[in-house]
Amino acid sequence: MRFSPRRSAASLSVLALLLSGSPSAAQTGTASASATQGPASGQPQVRPWLYENSDVPIDPAWRFGTLPNGLRYAIRRNGVPPGQVSVRLRIDAGSLMERPGELGYAHFIEHLSMRGSRHVPDGESKRIWQRLGVTFGSDSNAQTTPTGTTYALDLPQATPASLTESMKILAGMMTDPNIVDNAVDAERAVVLAERRESDGPQMRMSDASRLHFFAGQPLADHAPIGTVATLTDANAAKVEAFHQRWYRPENAVIAIAGDIDPAQAEQLIKDNFASWTVPGKGAPLPDFGAPDANRPATRVVVEPGVPLGLTLAWLRPWTPHADTIVYNQDKLTDMLALQIISRRLEQAARAGGSFLQAGVEQQDVSRSVDGTFMTIIPTGENWEKALVDVRAVVEDAKATQPSVAEIEREYAQMDTALNIQVENADTEPGAKQASDLVSAVDIRETTVSPQAAVDIFRAGKPAMTPEKILDSTRRLFSAGVFRALMVTGKIQPGLDAKLAAAVAAPVKAATNARLADKAVTMDDLPKLGPPGKVVSRTPVGLQGMESVAFSNGVKLTLFANDAETEKVRINVRFGHGQQAFSPTKPVASWAADYALVASGIGKLGQRELDDLTNGRRMGMDFSTDDDAFEMQVVTRPADYRDQLRLFATKLAEPGWDPAPLARVKTGAIVAYDAMSRAPDSVLGRDLNWLLHDKDVRFRTPSRAEIEALTPQAFRETWEPILASGPIEVQIFGQVKPDEAVQAVAATFGALPARPDVPVPAINRAMRFPAHVETPVVLRHRGDKEQAAAVMAWPTAGGFELQKEARQLEILTQIFNDRLFDKLRSTEGAAYSPSVQNNWPFSYESGGYILVTSQVRPDKIAYFYSVVKDTAADLAKTPVSADELQRAVAPMRQLLMRASTGNAFWMNQMEGATHDARYVEAMKTMSSDLLTVTPAQLQALAAKYLVPGKSWSTVVLPEGVAAR
Repeated sequence: MRFSPRRSAASLSVLALLLSGSPSAAQTGTASASATQGPASGQPQVRPWLYENSDVPIDPAWRFGTLPNGLRYAIRRNGVPPGQVSVRLRIDAGSLMERPGELGYAHFIEHLSMRGSRHVPDGESKRIWQRLGVTFGSDSNAQTTPTGTTYALDLPQATPASLTESMKILAGMMTDPNIVDNAVDAERAVVLAERRESDGPQMRMSDASRLHFFAGQPLADHAPIGTVATLTDANAAKVEAFHQRWYRPENAVIAIAGDIDPAQAEQLIKDNFASWTVPGKGAPLPDFGAPDANRPATRVVVEPGVPLGLTLAWLRPWTPHADTIVYNQDKLTDMLALQIISRRLEQAARAGGSFLQAGVEQQDVSRSVDGTFMTIIPTGENWEKALVDVRAVVEDAKATQPSVAEIEREYAQMDTALNIQVENADTEPGAKQASDLVSAVDIRETTVSPQAAVDIFRAGKPAMTPEKILDSTRRLFSAGVFRALMVTGKIQPGLDAKLAAAVAAPVKAATNARLADKAVTMDDLPKLGPPGKVVSRTPVGLQGMESVAFSNGVKLTLFANDAETEKVRINVRFGHGQQAFSPTKPVASWAADYALVASGIGKLGQRELDDLTNGRRMGMDFSTDDDAFEMQVVTRPADYRDQLRLFATKLAEPGWDPAPLARVKTGAIVAYDAMSRAPDSVLGRDLNWLLHDKDVRFRTPSRAEIEALTPQAFRETWEPILASGPIEVQIFGQVKPDEAVQAVAATFGALPARPDVPVPAINRAMRFPAHVETPVVLRHRGDKEQAAAVMAWPTAGGFELQKEARQLEILTQIFNDRLFDKLRSTEGAAYSPSVQNNWPFSYESGGYILVTSQVRPDKIAYFYSVVKDTAADLAKTPVSADELQRAVAPMRQLLMRASTGNAFWMNQMEGATHDARYVEAMKTMSSDLLTVTPAQLQALAAKYLVPGKSWSTVVLPEGVAAR
């Protein structure tokens, strides 16, 4: 069983470095219990297949079964979102099941299965599901990991006919995919394109990490993507042999969660999968091995341009275990012990020590190791000092018990995170529940209801003593095989020996790592004035929403509803966002997302604010929108009033701690060189700036600008912004309307009236670059086989042409589908072409249609030829009725699903208190999007996809000539 509490600020994502596509933690919630599988009263309970060898409470919302051929299934009714049925089909066959000459075959079969089968002509499955309203890539997808392959289908507005057709397709994909030589040859180009596009610094570091940490085990050299040699050598007979060994009913699990009668779903499984048989015996699971103590303990990997970093690992053999209550309580104790250390490390990093970031977590990796992983990013080049300081914190934790207050702090955080899952159980999507169940199968554990998870956690609290935490810490950092990996961008003679000596050297326990136990309360926040007065309260024009104005000019959009149990979404929009800045004079806007929040409130720093919000659902995310700055959070009814006060005091009395700014600057410098190491990184750095005609508001700062930024200059930029400009508060969720109005009156309504400096006209303008005949050339310093290409056309902005803006979404979806078919499925020239429509309602201009793709350097001319020909054809010839339907149907379903949640409505209503056109635009969104005709799309393509207005750029490797 897996718990999923919110991790501390320094939580690692070490598996993102080690393994692509590692399975997520399994943790499900409750829904309607109509699909229960409970025994008759007084009868002994038969534990379903998922709960064999476990004593955790069975989640009664799941209906379990096993077909005579060995296929296992689990079904539950769930109406979130209404009408949708989510299917996850997992095959216990991943890259670890591949023999030496088969590397990449599990992933190859995933591609071939999605391509076609005996029920579906080659390449047609995507189109069939599109007609049913399924969005390819999000609603239908698949993923191969070292231990399994999972096929995912979210069928919106499922009907008996669409479910029957979909299950028939899925069954064909499993039993008889299109494994023939011509399909293998065609899909080989796609898989090689995927491998090429992912082959950059991250992939090379991931490969090096696997080879080092799992040396002597199959996981070391069994990446799911495979190798160029094995993929090139693949043919239908070889791939079919792998399929015969592993694609068998006894290796399959189906999870269905959605708006469906469980008996109906069960019958669909029986009708489509009961006849599945495979001759002969399947292969036994291979031995995944254990950490090998005879392999080198340290390794240095040089990857030019990447930040200096260290990963330490204490590796123990992974062994199957009974997923019992006691086992899970012990795992939670381990988690709590590591969170105490991570919090101590984060506090040290915030103070500006020798490391920018450090943290630790335990992971069971691909049923190969049970590991404790620690990552360290040094502040500068002195990694030895950072390593000593981090190890000193660990040594202190191993030497001395934590305080009761520290344990209570982490316990409260974990308890709150688990309890939030209980509160939100009735709005948990079926897609998540189905995915969580197959993830539990993958890691050979169980899943329980959110309430059962909380009960297990709380029942284990008495055992979470200082002594037990100390025992966990010592075991997690002492047992097993130790390995250390350094990644650096520079070749340095003797570095291997230095690393080996550094990790072997004794370290004294830190004497200053412990956190203070002083309690912080809401009374420690700055005081606000008397509550403001309500001057108007009127309906917005959309059912249930109202607009409230206060005497100091603050405006509130309130949508009190029960759509999301125990959730309250708050968005505070203030000032003028990007429009507050000049398009020609650079300011320190880039540092605000972290530094502005972490700089504190009044006399309270980030450390005190962490304590203030610990055990509560509170936070503060900051971002800059086109026309406002935003502070956002998802909180709950019990916490939202204090959350409003937290936001209001941030504006009233912001703190200006210089340490967060120093940390942001260091992080930016550390990551700076990496932005030039791959085509997508260069585009991430420069494309937005170039598409806005080099408007400095969209420019990545230079290294010199980063280094030159001072706390004084940062404060001079942001202090007047926090103190001026209009304030719009949005509250959407489970609140009582009158109480919510009073809460805003006591917080934002209590602020003094704010001055508002008019935005200069030049700041409200958005520009698109002039047409170029030949692409602008950018350079990257990475792989010579990687490049990227971009083409864009200007459109417009604002509300006057809002119907065209919406219809362009359909046009770009059709454009995207055509490029997918031509560039990926047919030629393998590009794996992930993308077409986007960007239309800013906050500006009257500056919109654009954008085509981007990674591509082989020798295919750039072909890319532009396909893009231009496709654009020209869209303008010349109306799309077919079928093609239009395949774009509109998924859009209709996306809109229907999104509109069942408050996040959608809140996003659409941003700015509505200052501009009523947002309300009117909401009323016509559905008709604008979904009533478009082929003739209208043709007219839009002719109007906007004009060759003489396009702009383009290519990102080429250094030393490779433009063609």
